[in-house]
Amino acid sequence: MHAIFDAGAPAPCPAPFNLAAHVLAQADARPDRIALSILSPTGSERWSYARLVAAVRGVATGLLGSGLRPGDRVLLRLGNEVDFPLAFLGAVAAGIVPVPTSAQLTAGEVDKLVRIVRPAAILRGPGVACPETDLPVHDGATLAAWRGNPPAAWDMGDPDRLAYIVFTSGTSGVPRAVMHAHRAIWARRMMIADWYGLGPDDRLAHAGAFNWTYTLGTGLLDPWTTGATALIPAQGVTPAQLPLLLRRHEATILAAAPGVFRQMLKAGTPDLPRLRHGLSAGEKLADPLRAAWQEATGTAIYEAFGMSECSTFISAAPGSPAAPGTLGRPQRGRRVAILGADGTPVDWDEAGEIAVDRRDPGLMLGYFDAPDATARRMSGTWFLTGDRGAMAADGSVTYLGRADDVMTAGGFRISPVEVEAALLAHPGIDEAGVTEVEVRPGVRVIAAFWTGPEAIADDILDAFAAERLARYKQPRLWHRCETLPKSANGKLLRRALADLLPG
Repeated sequence: MHAIFDAGAPAPCPAPFNLAAHVLAQADARPDRIALSILSPTGSERWSYARLVAAVRGVATGLLGSGLRPGDRVLLRLGNEVDFPLAFLGAVAAGIVPVPTSAQLTAGEVDKLVRIVRPAAILRGPGVACPETDLPVHDGATLAAWRGNPPAAWDMGDPDRLAYIVFTSGTSGVPRAVMHAHRAIWARRMMIADWYGLGPDDRLAHAGAFNWTYTLGTGLLDPWTTGATALIPAQGVTPAQLPLLLRRHEATILAAAPGVFRQMLKAGTPDLPRLRHGLSAGEKLADPLRAAWQEATGTAIYEAFGMSECSTFISAAPGSPAAPGTLGRPQRGRRVAILGADGTPVDWDEAGEIAVDRRDPGLMLGYFDAPDATARRMSGTWFLTGDRGAMAADGSVTYLGRADDVMTAGGFRISPVEVEAALLAHPGIDEAGVTEVEVRPGVRVIAAFWTGPEAIADDILDAFAAERLARYKQPRLWHRCETLPKSANGKLLRRALADLLPG
């Protein structure tokens, strides 16, 4: 038997359709229920479903009134504030295409993204880096004023039309703009059933910032689709402060990257009496961390595997825990395979590349303005993830790491080429190689290996990197070398870099 797991065909997405209208459809039935609480040690900001819908549709009116039209792209440069989801959903409601970006990016990094997607306007929050541009820029005060506008009509249409664009790291060092259709939100219903265990009475807390796509989807859009309450920590809330806030606000589900669970445990045993379980995604969850959380809190963490191009499609869930050492199984409505080097499915329990059916309703439309890059990810009926795994006969998937050099830090995928290019701008660095290294069991960091005529202090290199790279892309470990490992034809061997470390 070949390693293909067909979990059934998903229900077709209705038409006409609008992603924002679908997300906020529960508002009519529960207008006074709290849709969002922004958690802070000094109090919380609360948004009812009625207030949320009114603000989203008011922002949609404001965007259209500013001269934007359906199909235009708008870059979101917004911080950890409610403006981010209001702008995202407001744009989608109007048929405008939002392009969310991390507030951690430097102006130089953002300039590259602007050149790729060529937006018609930028929405910018206070203190968020942005390059000089001739584009219209609308600030936070303008967005706040737009909330009170009369409601725009939902822009209904083909569920396969472009809804939004997110960026992911390309193996060449060039960020890729991932185009998603309105139907992507319809496909997320599979995650609600087969990962979250989420119901309308839940209070789902997400430990990430608003402007992270993991927070946007798992922390906001999916709870609102279900009619549940989303709990998001305010700017500056630390993992050590989270347990008290989650207990005070009666969180029933906690979603986070593995590092947040680790930091919460490091701060002390979390007391979370209402918590049913946790959710982890963004990077591999180490088994010792999973066990430590279970022992400390009495609750399980359910892991999911996915990517910017298809969100998550393999997961464990409260009613379907993962077999030991595995990620879980394909969600119902998904078709997943393990492919060999020839592009055909391997046998059960054999290693290969994880692939998802190209007909999956959650799969991207393609990379913006990059047909060749899109074609390289497609193999017949399959989309290639770039991650390796093995599948058992019951569909359980064991994760075996990346098939390329792309790194993962804090839930973000990062190209080493992009980091290396930034470091090579330093006049004292002749060559640079970047990879992930494990500094202790279950903890991996980005390490930079470099050559140069003279030693350079780590704090100087830290400051240099901070000027050019978002925080999550910056190396945490520096190692000066005499030479870097290379192949016979002079190609850098990144997987051999870690061997250069002492001990």
